Amino acid sequence: MKQSLVAALAAAALLSLPLSALAMSQGAHKDHGKMEHDGMGMAGEKTPLGSVTVEEVKGKAMLKDISAAMAKMNMELTHHFMVFFTAADGSPLGDGTVALKVTGPDGKTGAPVKLMGMADGFGADILLAQPGEYRFEVGSKLKDGKTRQFTYSYTRP
Repeated sequence: MKQSLVAALAAAALLSLPLSALAMSQGAHKDHGKMEHDGMGMAGEKTPLGSVTVEEVKGKAMLKDISAAMAKMNMELTHHFMVFFTAADGSPLGDGTVALKVTGPDGKTGAPVKLMGMADGFGADILLAQPGEYRFEVGSKLKDGKTRQFTYSYTRP
């Protein structure tokens, strides 16, 4: 039991390293469309997943293929999911709790993934192993205390 706990904690620490580095690299960037992950060799284009408005809050999501950078670190994660929330007046809503559920092409939904706060948005590295259509369900509880659900989709070639 003790060995399992130690192994789980070690795995969690290793998985948090890329997220920590991404969060640190994003602190200086305010333009969501041009955010780069140069420090980890993750610079490149993002795939917009669209914008969804729920109860006067707009959620804009993006997906970035990071499989090459993750492979260099012997990690199977393939994409970085990002979501940015803005109020009706356009001001960023970067405080709160946000989680992501991914449903794969096989119809199976994975466990919720907590998204880490990054500048004015939230993000996490995820595994999209199969080609086909993915559904992203984002649950949020922002600083106004309301819970909202945002849904996006992506087809992996």
